Amino acid sequence: MIQTVKKRDGRIVGYNEEKIKAAIRKAMLATDKGEDEALIQRITDRIGANGKEQMDVEAIQDAVELELMKSSRKDVAKKYIAYRDQRSIARRAKTRDMFQAIIDAKSNDVTRENANMNADSPAGMMMKFASETTKPFVDDYLLSPDVREAVKNNLLHIHDKDYYPTKSLTCVQHPLDKILKEGFMAGHGESRPAKRIETASVIACISLETAQNEMHGGQAIPAFDFYMAPYVRSSYVEEVKYIEQITGQDLTDLYDTEITDYIKAPLDGLTGKERAKQHAINRTVGRVHQAMEAFIHNMNTIHSRGGNQVVFSSINYGTDTSAEGRCVIRELLESTYEGVGNGATAIFPIQIWKKKRGISYLPEDRNYDLYCLACKVTARRFFPNFVNLDTPYNYNEKWRADDPERYKWEIATMGCRTRVFENRFGEKTSIGRGNISFSTINIVGLALEVHNIENEESRINAFFARLDELLQITAKQLHERFLFQKTALAKQFQLVMSKLWVGSENLNENDTIDSVINQGTLGIGFIGLAECLIALIGKHHGESEKAQELGLRIVNYMRDRVNEFSEKYQHNYSVLATPAEGLSGRFTKGDKKKFGIIPGVTDKDYYTNSNHVPVYYHCSPRHKAEVEAPYHPLTGGGHIFYVEIDGDATHNPQAIMNIVDLMDEYNIGYGSVNHNRNRCMNCGYEDATQGLKVCPKCGSTHIDTLQRITGYLVGTTERWNSGKLAELHDRVVHK
Repeated sequence: MIQTVKKRDGRIVGYNEEKIKAAIRKAMLATDKGEDEALIQRITDRIGANGKEQMDVEAIQDAVELELMKSSRKDVAKKYIAYRDQRSIARRAKTRDMFQAIIDAKSNDVTRENANMNADSPAGMMMKFASETTKPFVDDYLLSPDVREAVKNNLLHIHDKDYYPTKSLTCVQHPLDKILKEGFMAGHGESRPAKRIETASVIACISLETAQNEMHGGQAIPAFDFYMAPYVRSSYVEEVKYIEQITGQDLTDLYDTEITDYIKAPLDGLTGKERAKQHAINRTVGRVHQAMEAFIHNMNTIHSRGGNQVVFSSINYGTDTSAEGRCVIRELLESTYEGVGNGATAIFPIQIWKKKRGISYLPEDRNYDLYCLACKVTARRFFPNFVNLDTPYNYNEKWRADDPERYKWEIATMGCRTRVFENRFGEKTSIGRGNISFSTINIVGLALEVHNIENEESRINAFFARLDELLQITAKQLHERFLFQKTALAKQFQLVMSKLWVGSENLNENDTIDSVINQGTLGIGFIGLAECLIALIGKHHGESEKAQELGLRIVNYMRDRVNEFSEKYQHNYSVLATPAEGLSGRFTKGDKKKFGIIPGVTDKDYYTNSNHVPVYYHCSPRHKAEVEAPYHPLTGGGHIFYVEIDGDATHNPQAIMNIVDLMDEYNIGYGSVNHNRNRCMNCGYEDATQGLKVCPKCGSTHIDTLQRITGYLVGTTERWNSGKLAELHDRVVHK
């Protein structure tokens, strides 16, 4: 006898024979003979009595068909089968419409979910087809009921849900020195160890590209300057040996000679070994510049994931004070300043300057001149961003200025903002570690659920109760995904689980990744703190001290609970100031449908990213820093502070330095600067003219504006979804 029914979405409900009766009756009414209540009852009784204790919907419908075909009412059976087919088509209609939009290369929030992905290309279309059909499978078969309910109710978003069945991890900071020294296998190809700067540059690109195909997030190099530096020296020695060959001189004592800096200089007036040394330096600098130029060019043209997406890459640098490291930094910055192709701003890699007192920030620091150059480059090209190694939460007690491998103890970040540093299961470092997976909660939706409670204290208490419930569900969901991910075999991630992830060198190809995966982090993100506060008390944290206190109380609570989850589940949980892109508008649409238009909350097409002051709020950079800085120590999974500055910053690097000074003053962990930059999509011409409509170089009217979307640049806003376009329209200058 049937007791329970398994629905198509996986839910288990009690058996209800009235639903069977209603379906048969509807089919009978569509025939000439009409309904037969006695037959309806007999068929329903037989199905209920002869069925298993639990049956799925399709099996019950099959039984109804069989009973109708055995009865005298074959006409009803035909109508029932036709009706069932129509319902199946109706259920598939949404998928059909979505697929047609992808086929027709329509611009909508499905095809523009990721601005770094070309969903109009064949490979991009194929990825979107796979993505949109995989997500329902995850909902139906891989999520527990309470998690599925939270997702369905627009309170939880599982990032990269389409990659869930692949067991892939999000991101990793590449230990590039290991790869450059040892070489690696990539597919059917084998890379030998690097010997010169050009090879090191190419291998860095291949490492990033290969890992991108094995993971669903971004790739980063934590100490690009330190890793590349040895190959500057080996290239210099090559040049000395070349001079020996053509001159017949013995210059072996120049191989290990001290070099203060690799600076090009005229050879006039120089003789003997002094001339040979400078000539070798000049040629080395030229080679380093070309290698850095090639690296940037490759990272903007090499495609991954089937050819629809350039590698989402980031590099951290700035603290190598050796002559060789400084040469890498200088030529990288110079090449970035020059631009790619016709002088266009390079979108990738996202470059991150490591700001450190005593090394790379103060006028008396060895790398201060390169810091000034970095600010000049940022003023024109948006990059580098700046990570603040001097904040207490970015400090590692093992760091020493005289340690040649001090980069191991320096925080490195992903360009989008993802931060991995603290570690319960090993060294406190960024290297060889990354985010395993992350999910974001809709704190605005929680606030709207209690919005109508009149008493403010009761309203806030009810909010915290709901917040706690959702945090527990999210922590459990991440743990369940972790348990699924850790069953992957090392051979499924040929590079990541042999050379990149910390501890992976101890794995055999048929071992699971269980023993090493926990070195990474699980992120619980949030979006829309500003709108959440407006829903709770009528003001956001940028305009009200009271709201700021409540905002900090909310994120503090999240941080404290996340620490408890770390103990409970034995993972590296962290709070993430989510870099929402497609999610920025998706949560808003759902809440608007559920709660209607709430002024200041759902009256826009987007929610404000994480803990930022709303983009439309007029305030000074200092005020923005004062408000947002206290959230950075609480969001160990990642955060970013950005400032919109006015006009053409190209000739005003001091404006960039002022922002970095604010970061230093307020202990801000990571930050960037936005400014106006037009780009001709035909010839690549760029300038900062306000409202430019016609390219002064080629006459094209195909002009776009370079802008950041979630910490990274996008070459064209044509690929932005509706929510982020609405946010872009609302952005104001901070002054």
